[in-house]
Amino acid sequence: MITEIDQARLLAGDLLTLSRAITLVESTRPDHRRKALELINAIYPHRKEAIRIGITGIPGVGKSTFIERFGQLVIEQGYKVAVLAVDPSSLQSGGSILGDKTRMEELSKEPNAFIRPSPSSGTLGGVAARTRETMLLCEAAGFDVIIIETVGVGQSETEVINITDSFIMLAMPGTGDDLQGIKRGIMEAADIIVINKADGNNLQPANQAKKQLEMALHLFPASPSGWDTKVITASALEGKGVKRTWDLIGEMHRTLRDNGQLEQRRSKQQARAFEKLTELSIYEYVLQQLGKTTDTHRLKTAVADGKKNEYEASLELLEALSELSRDQ
Repeated sequence: MITEIDQARLLAGDLLTLSRAITLVESTRPDHRRKALELINAIYPHRKEAIRIGITGIPGVGKSTFIERFGQLVIEQGYKVAVLAVDPSSLQSGGSILGDKTRMEELSKEPNAFIRPSPSSGTLGGVAARTRETMLLCEAAGFDVIIIETVGVGQSETEVINITDSFIMLAMPGTGDDLQGIKRGIMEAADIIVINKADGNNLQPANQAKKQLEMALHLFPASPSGWDTKVITASALEGKGVKRTWDLIGEMHRTLRDNGQLEQRRSKQQARAFEKLTELSIYEYVLQQLGKTTDTHRLKTAVADGKKNEYEASLELLEALSELSRDQ
């Protein structure tokens, strides 16, 4: 049973136990959710404080190739690396449709690497609903560096900022990403912008895009964190710029730690996580209570079949909630 997680084995870094624990936190069953919260609460004080990195970029920018090279480099320096890849969900099955282990074949063979694809399940912000919980489990299992690869579909990706220390955006020349630098949003939120595929005929356009982005970033006010966004060029295919990215992450981490911003950032993230957990817990509890008296699936089917409109069904749910409140 996935609810029976051996905490000692998890804290010892057993990958099978870690996988089972992640399956538990991703479950939507009410009894599983309670067990998941109890598990995370129990292992919380024993976690290793990992470096948390978010990586985003449009499909085709080379995220998987870059992360594979990056992960191998970090492992060579003696670290354990976990990659939590949030993939688009299948509309039919709800499962992940890309499968990052097949796209990071070499990294997945590393004994000090762990790759876990998770379906986004329609969650906005490029991050699966349980990504933060999965990250905490990986920290408990002893991973030093945790990379969260987002879906990569737009500016809503900035939600990953709320669970990471460093936010990296991969761009590539010739896609208009350089022009996006003059807009508020994901470019402004990035701590490091890596212009990937800067090789061959793309080398000159990449250098040009780098200059344009740097000029555009000067229009933004200074970051209160004390860290100014850096723009570099890279070629994951040739391995260029990967070490520079890792060095910048280390530099940023030290800067934020020394000026107290890292602790402040994580405190805000914990408070936000509590708000999200509260919203989710209330939502799940309400659905559970409604299920005792109201067939929510029947209402949803009635709306889909056109027998009720969505407002009529919502009013029926509110009336059912009122009845529950009066009974209690």
